[in-house]
Amino acid sequence: MATIHVTKDNFENEVLKAEVPVLVDFFAQWCAPCKMLMPIVEMVSEEAKEVKVCKIDIDENPELTAQYRVMSVPTLMVFKSGEAVARNSGVISKEAILNMLKA
Repeated sequence: MATIHVTKDNFENEVLKAEVPVLVDFFAQWCAPCKMLMPIVEMVSEEAKEVKVCKIDIDENPELTAQYRVMSVPTLMVFKSGEAVARNSGVISKEAILNMLKA
C-alpha cells in the first residue's frame, strides 16, 4: 500500500477512522534521521498489506504535532481503532516497526 501524506484536514478519516492499524511517521524535510528512516517505512508499507502507512510533516502540521506531543523526529506512532497504542522516537529497524504494529 502506498504511503499517504496526512494533514489536519484528512487525519481523522485516514488515521482515526481507519478500519486497519495505521503507522504514522511524524517527520521533517530537514531531518537527517527522518531521511534514514524513510526507506524502512517504505519497506513496511510495501510488506505489511494489512496496515495503512501515513506520513505527517511536522512543519506543515503544527496542530497535530502538538496534539500528539511529538517532541523529536522521527516519531512513529501506531493507531488502532482511533487510539494511539504504540510510539517510538528515532531510527529503528523494520523488525522493530513490525513489532510495534503487533502491539
